[in-house]
Amino acid sequence: MSTTKTLALWVAYGPNGVVGSIRHDDDGYLVTMAGSDAATGTYPTLASAKGALHSHMTPGSAWPRFQEH
Repeated sequence: MSTTKTLALWVAYGPNGVVGSIRHDDDGYLVTMAGSDAATGTYPTLASAKGALHSHMTPGSAWPRFQEH
């Protein structure tokens, strides 16, 4: 039997609601944009994952608020 263990989840909020999420597991930090069926990528650090998520937002968007869940 195999199990998947999510160690942490951060949700990114923009002015109009959720814009994406970051999940941390044994492989790194997985970034998924809101409404997307696929992840944009896996990153080695939380800081790089936050930057990647922000870079996939509409150009000129303010830095989102990240909340750990």
